[in-house]
Amino acid sequence: MNLTIKYFILLIVASECSFSQNKKELKIDLGDSKNIIEDTVVSLTKKERVKKLFIKNEKYKALEFDFPVGKPNAKGYYNAQSFGKNNHLGDDWNAVTGGNSDLGDPIYAVANGYINFAEDIKGGWGKVIRVWHLTINGKIVESLYAHCDQILISKGEFIKKGQKIGTIGNADGQYLAHLHFEMRDDIDLPIGQGYSFDTTGYIDPTKFIKENRK
Repeated sequence: MNLTIKYFILLIVASECSFSQNKKELKIDLGDSKNIIEDTVVSLTKKERVKKLFIKNEKYKALEFDFPVGKPNAKGYYNAQSFGKNNHLGDDWNAVTGGNSDLGDPIYAVANGYINFAEDIKGGWGKVIRVWHLTINGKIVESLYAHCDQILISKGEFIKKGQKIGTIGNADGQYLAHLHFEMRDDIDLPIGQGYSFDTTGYIDPTKFIKENRK
């Protein structure tokens, strides 16, 4: 084999190696882009994915809402700190008997829904339950129940209106026993602080419940 032929063969081999390497790199780049695209789609379609949960489980759609204590009308309780008072982002439900008399009292799901969070996060929040609801007009809202003494359900469960999901607590003794209750129309909100000038994504719980009862 002469030198010219050998040189030609070496060029072909080198080209093939270069092409294979570029092809491999191209696949990696496409893979990364695909992941980014998929992550973006997931982020943009969270509400749609939540809706699908209820489309597959229609009996858990929220047909109406009740109060989370003294079901269905909060009998025996009063709203000690309502939405907006002192920049409060929810309602604080206390027993009319005062003090820690309501410690361990039942907390009820305000409507049919899906448990998306149920954990003890300590600090000022204590044990917290968060529930997604799909209303009859197709709106997704979230109810939040904080300072619980006990959590009686688990993340991933579907629940019915009026179901006992926890008990009233005091965040491990940080407060007198009461239920801090929030309603939100933005399901992407973090746990938050419970107080804020900015109420974007939050709903007046009592007003919402009264407007969504049969």
